[in-house]
Amino acid sequence: MTEERTIVPLLEPREGIPPVIADEAALARVVEAFSRGDGPVAVDAERASGYRYGNRAYLVQLRREGAGTALIDPIACPDLSGLDAALAGTEIVLHAASQDLPCLFEVGFRPRALFDTELAGRLLGYERVGLGTMVETVLGLRLEKGHSAADWSTRPLPEDWLRYAALDVEVLVELRDALHEELTVSGKLEWAREEFAAALRMPPAAPRSDPWRRTSGIHKVRNVRALAIVRELWTMRDRIAREHDLAPGRVLPDSAIVAAALDVPRTRKALTEISAFTGRSARRHMSEWLSAVSRARALPDGQLPQPSTPGDGPPPANRWPDRDPVAAKRLAAARAVVAALAEEHHMPAENLLQPDVVRRLTWEPPEEITDESVTERLRGLGARAWQVSLTAHPLATALSRLAG
Repeated sequence: MTEERTIVPLLEPREGIPPVIADEAALARVVEAFSRGDGPVAVDAERASGYRYGNRAYLVQLRREGAGTALIDPIACPDLSGLDAALAGTEIVLHAASQDLPCLFEVGFRPRALFDTELAGRLLGYERVGLGTMVETVLGLRLEKGHSAADWSTRPLPEDWLRYAALDVEVLVELRDALHEELTVSGKLEWAREEFAAALRMPPAAPRSDPWRRTSGIHKVRNVRALAIVRELWTMRDRIAREHDLAPGRVLPDSAIVAAALDVPRTRKALTEISAFTGRSARRHMSEWLSAVSRARALPDGQLPQPSTPGDGPPPANRWPDRDPVAAKRLAAARAVVAALAEEHHMPAENLLQPDVVRRLTWEPPEEITDESVTERLRGLGARAWQVSLTAHPLATALSRLAG
C-alpha cells in the first residue's frame, strides 16, 4: 500500500510580509539588493481584471536568494527599467508567463531568459498546472489561492492580500528547480528552452479589426441593423470604460448590449424595461445608450456591418466537411497523428503542435507532400525545432497517403 504524502500548508512568508515599495528611494534599495542576490528571480504580477480597464499590473512581486521578497506598487513606481537593467542577465521564473509578460513589459521589465513553471508542467504531462496545484503536487506544500480574482487596484492593499502575494513567489524558484530536474531526466529540457524563448519573442497581440464582434451572445443577433446596434453600444461602452478606468462589463454587461439589439428600444422607458439595464452603472448612462441605439437605427444601409468578416486563416473546422471535404480528411488524419505523438510523449496535443498550425498546414498543404516540404511549411507557420523534428515525418506520411 502506497504511503499517502503529507501536504504542509504554506501560511507565512519566511521573512514575514515585506513593506510595499511605493517610492523611488525604496525601489533603488530593492534594485541594489536584487542585483547582489544569487540565482533565478521569481516574479509574479497582480492585475485588476474584471474591475479596471485593460490589464495593467497593480502589484509586482519578486523573490531572489540573498535578496528576499519585494512587493512593488507599479502605480507609485511605474518605471521598473532600472530593475530590468540590473537583472538583464538573470533567469526570470514566472508561472503562466503569457499572462504576466504584457503587463511587465508596460512597466519596463522585459526578461531576457525565462523559465515558465506552468509551461514546464504541460510539457511534463501534469494534468493540472495551476500554481497552487503544481506547488502541492511537486513540492508537497499548499498555497492559499483566495485572492487571485481580487481588485488589486485597491489602496491600501489589505494585509492578507499582501501575504497571499508574497507567498505566490515564496517557493517559485524551488518549483522551478524541481521541474528543471524532471525536464532533464525526461529529455525535454531543450524542448522547454525553445518554448521559453518563443514566449519571450511573442509579439503583442494585434488589435482586432472588429473587437465588438466578440460580444458574448452575439450569435443571437440575426440581422445587420441589430448588428449595428451591437457595434454602437459596444463602442460607446468602451469609451466610457476607458474614460473611467473600469472594466467594460462593469459599465454595461454584454447581455444588455445583445438584449437592446434584439428589442431595438426607441424610448428611454423602453430601454429601462430591459432587465439587463437595471444596474446602477447602466442607469447612469441611459442617455448615451439610447443615443447609440438611435444612431444605429438611422445608419444608411451602406454603412451597416456585414454578418461576418473573413479572417486571415482557415474557416472554422466544423465547416470543412462542406467547404472542402478533402481538407477535412487531411485535418482528421493530422489530428490523429498529433494526438498519438502527444500521448507517446506525455503532454497535451496543443503543446506538441499548436492547433492553428495543424489547421493551416492541412487547409493549404504543400503542393508536393514530402518530409522536406512539410518541414518547411511547419517552420514557416512558427513551429519550434523540437516540434518539427517530432511531427514532420509522421504528418508527411499521413498526408501523402491521402494525396495518393
